[in-house]
Amino acid sequence: MASDILKDAEARMKKSIESASHDFSTLRTGRANPAILDSLKVEYYGQMLPINQVAAVASPDPRALLITPWDKGAMRAIEKAIINSDLGMVPNNDGVNIRLNIPALTEERRKDFVKQLHQKAEAGRVALRNIRRDAIDQYKRDETYTDDDIKRAEKDVQKLLDRYTVELDELAKAKEAELLEV
Repeated sequence: MASDILKDAEARMKKSIESASHDFSTLRTGRANPAILDSLKVEYYGQMLPINQVAAVASPDPRALLITPWDKGAMRAIEKAIINSDLGMVPNNDGVNIRLNIPALTEERRKDFVKQLHQKAEAGRVALRNIRRDAIDQYKRDETYTDDDIKRAEKDVQKLLDRYTVELDELAKAKEAELLEV
């Protein structure tokens, strides 16, 4: 039972790290990365759909994204979603594809992205701490554990938290270096 609680906490922490890593990838760097469009929703036949469900997104070169809609009728909706987003990019429509040229980041914009990164990293740390709290509460609710067992379990869960916090911090540090790279 004790190992089940610990395994569950570890699995949840892994998922939390994966989620934070995905969040970090949505932050725009100087290079074109299709992940920056993951949060973009397109109104298509009255429904709000993620862009990857209405078009293929590719990166033909380091400074551009190429969006190829599955249906030509979605072209205007995709353009509108890009213009209304906070991406700060202007779509170029050639009738078949939409091309997004990724402008070089200014120093101020880089700092804004670093602030967003720190907020996302802190949200990841909070999620990890919540998982630790939940695991410890599970141990305390189970009456088969003695006080010594609970203390040992708290130490084990804390070690797990420390390991995943270091991993999260390393991911954030790598992304920050990528954002500040000129």
